Amino acid sequence: MQSYVIHFIRHGDIADTLKGKYIGTTDVPLSDEGRLNLEEYDARYIYPGTQVVFTSPLKRCTETAKILYPHQNPLVIDQLSECCFGEWENKSADELKDNPDFEKWLAGQTDVKPPRGESGADFTKRVCLIFEQIVEGLMKTGNTEAVVITHGGVIMTLLSVYGIPRAKPFEWMMDNGFGYSVRVNPMLWQRDRVCEVYQKIPIINE
Repeated sequence: MQSYVIHFIRHGDIADTLKGKYIGTTDVPLSDEGRLNLEEYDARYIYPGTQVVFTSPLKRCTETAKILYPHQNPLVIDQLSECCFGEWENKSADELKDNPDFEKWLAGQTDVKPPRGESGADFTKRVCLIFEQIVEGLMKTGNTEAVVITHGGVIMTLLSVYGIPRAKPFEWMMDNGFGYSVRVNPMLWQRDRVCEVYQKIPIINE
């Protein structure tokens, strides 16, 4: 039976001044260092080939796609965006530490959401729905391999929901420009909605 492979890649680095802050749907570009790092990784390592590239619409992802897959015409999918942090966007945990809702949200209460933002439950529902649509789309079109360039939060959430071996979201953390490959067996997918996480990417070019 034909299996399907999906490669998740986290976008490149953004400006150091933004690190440590909640940057969700704020549309910041790659930093100069981020671009250089991706170009270096592309030269040193092996990124997987693919029949189709899906990307978040945010600049840090579309720019990553252009660097790593310059000959592909990526399909931009809004639902692959990072979580919307609403009024917490561009703020650090230290700035929000006295906010009781932030403490509840940080503790994992999925029904709590930032003002004008997205709850954990809504975010998970959104990204899971689009991932299932991507999988079903591959099965219908006959494409057997795809790259998804998106955000750390999206990848960690999806792997914690669908990935085997089972692990919590934080256990799927990855550096910018890196990610994981999953294999979807149609029979296992239809029965249990799971996929095998079988390698980290990019692969070292020996």
